[in-house]
Amino acid sequence: MMGKLKVYADQMSQPSRAVLIFCRFNGIDFEEIKVDISKRHHLSPEFREINPLQKVPAIVHGSFNLSESHAILVYLASAFPGIADHWYPSNLFRRAKINSVMDWHHSNLQHGAANYVINTVLGPATGRPLSPKAAAEAEKVLLSSLSKLENIWLNGDGHFLLGVSQPSIAYLSMVCELMQLEVLDEKDHSRILSPYKKVLQWIEDTRTATNPHFEEVHNILYRAKKKFEQQRSRVAETGTEPSNKMGGHSKM
Repeated sequence: MMGKLKVYADQMSQPSRAVLIFCRFNGIDFEEIKVDISKRHHLSPEFREINPLQKVPAIVHGSFNLSESHAILVYLASAFPGIADHWYPSNLFRRAKINSVMDWHHSNLQHGAANYVINTVLGPATGRPLSPKAAAEAEKVLLSSLSKLENIWLNGDGHFLLGVSQPSIAYLSMVCELMQLEVLDEKDHSRILSPYKKVLQWIEDTRTATNPHFEEVHNILYRAKKKFEQQRSRVAETGTEPSNKMGGHSKM
């Protein structure tokens, strides 16, 4: 017996959300242990014992520790009985395709989305100054990635990545990444995403396929979005600079 799975996560972290949604949707018996990045819990000696890299998410399953969200999702899809094959197919060729999407995601979509959000909105909440130059560079990567997502990865008759009709761990990871754009103001959110109709539909298909767990796990992001909207409204009305002490934070 491996013992009960423990998932160390911060729900403001997009890869943490992917792991939590996967566990909840698939009925995996697990204990969620909250690691609040805004309070630097990930830097504690106790968490360093769990993950020496001091990043979330991380899991403990019996005597086995694992970090990195894609590796965790692969492990969960393989280690627990009853997980539908479409999440991480047993077919060698379909599995290789999913691996290729996840590898691409890290250096493209995640790189662009995370750095854009940090340098336009979330930087002060993570102790980093906003950088218009870095934001502009990140936006180029993000838009290029969205174009490839629209025209390559979502090219087909299916609702999900690679033209298939059922979700995989790759699609869950990438949709959770794009959901981080919710904290942008409406003008920027629309400007970035509205040209990509397949991507927008894919996000909605993902939400529908994994609800109610998708919405439950993203509630913290929606609350952060509301706080940022209120903050921007106050700045517009008073002309004062916002406080750096926002409740939002993320492992990007």
